[in-house]
Amino acid sequence: MIVGVGRWELVLHGCQSLKDKRRIVKSLKDRLKQRYDVSAAEVAYQDQWQRATLGVAFVSSDPSHAEEVLSACDRLVESEPQAFISSREITYR
Repeated sequence: MIVGVGRWELVLHGCQSLKDKRRIVKSLKDRLKQRYDVSAAEVAYQDQWQRATLGVAFVSSDPSHAEEVLSACDRLVESEPQAFISSREITYR
């Protein structure tokens, strides 16, 4: 069993409130869950307007499949125009 974990620290440009932030983060989480069948959650900075940490977990029996899915998740997060990735970490266990 392979567990893939991804963590992205994001800087959210243009957010003027927590409501703006929630809209961006919720959209990212929903797209990740729907497209790649992963578990996704905001895991830090819940009270800051322009920062977020997004976490994703995925379980697979095939290491190459886990790597493929988390690479696709990384590309999706990177494609969000209102979020700049300040750091990322992807691990496999």
